Amino acid sequence: MKISVLTVCWNSAATIRHTVDSFLAQDHGDKELVVIDGNSSDETLSIVRSYPPDQIRLISEPDSGMYDALNKGLGLYTGDAVGVLNSDDCFHDRTVLGRISAGLETADIVHGHLDFVENHLNKRVVRRWRAAARPAKGFRTGWMPAHPTFYVRRTVAEAVGDFDLELKVASDYDWMLRAIELFGFKSALIDQVMIDMMQGGKSTNGIRSHVAHNFEALHSRRKWLGSGPVDYALVAKPVRKVGQFIAARIGS
Repeated sequence: MKISVLTVCWNSAATIRHTVDSFLAQDHGDKELVVIDGNSSDETLSIVRSYPPDQIRLISEPDSGMYDALNKGLGLYTGDAVGVLNSDDCFHDRTVLGRISAGLETADIVHGHLDFVENHLNKRVVRRWRAAARPAKGFRTGWMPAHPTFYVRRTVAEAVGDFDLELKVASDYDWMLRAIELFGFKSALIDQVMIDMMQGGKSTNGIRSHVAHNFEALHSRRKWLGSGPVDYALVAKPVRKVGQFIAARIGS
């Protein structure tokens, strides 16, 4: 199974070498990395172009943000399955894509565990996201997969379509909700840490971004699941995040 990985970047010179190296180190041979760059003005492009081009496809042009760039990537990838690796994140070890491929032999969607790390040199874990299989009521319970661990067969991506550009910080949540709740695709849990994610991304950079993400996620549930103005997940979702920080402290 050919696995395509989409990496969106803009002025990511400080981190993207870690990202690309972690992709190239994967022991699953049938893979491609599609880098969608937003017309970077730093050394990002020269770093990406320094790698052999046989497994890396690069497009660089202005875009309207991360989700616009991801929509471009959805039109470019050539694999049997696809997922996203952020330009400041890394695969946790060299076996991740192989496990994704194995999981997708019997499921339409796979996802797994994620560690938020201080940086990719010391790898100090500041938050541990331990995934769980979809509960009976799914997203209504505050459950959600970690998007950087979320890989889908091409049939899923084609059914779900584009990321919603009206959502600024939770379009990935909305995309996963549609994939799992609206179409009846089978999902499976990969019981391992798949991604080392640097804290401080678009939806994790401080209290304000967490709040914005939570209310955009509510908007998505109201649109697709018929939730009311306030629902259980509005409280349960941030409570789950608190538990992840506590788990990191206990494990450190």
